[in-house]
Amino acid sequence: MTQKAELGKFGEDLACDYLRTKKYRIIERNYRKPWGELDIVALAPDKTLVFVEVKTVRQSFGDAEEINPEEQMTLAKMRKFKRTAALYAGDHQELFNDQKGWRLDLIAITINGLTIKEKDFLIKHYENIV
Repeated sequence: MTQKAELGKFGEDLACDYLRTKKYRIIERNYRKPWGELDIVALAPDKTLVFVEVKTVRQSFGDAEEINPEEQMTLAKMRKFKRTAALYAGDHQELFNDQKGWRLDLIAITINGLTIKEKDFLIKHYENIV
């Protein structure tokens, strides 16, 4: 596994743990189709179907410029994320009701340190990003 893939998996694991502490139920991870990918599909405590994009960066001490994971969510990635979520929701209508519907969230994780195994990280959860 490459360092980038390892960092991404670590970030998704942290995001799932975070969501579980907030009483979300994880339905699926790493849903992949030719037209796009969903990092996490979950059911919120209020029964809203939630699609979560996870962006993870490692910030090494002494880096000249700070990297924000939120900046990795470009307009093109947002469009692809939204389209993939809409197609998933259309195929899985049994997972949500019309009153609650579904939403798109972003979890941005910054890991402070040289290795991803350190426990020094910051998680930001942005709900309904579109």
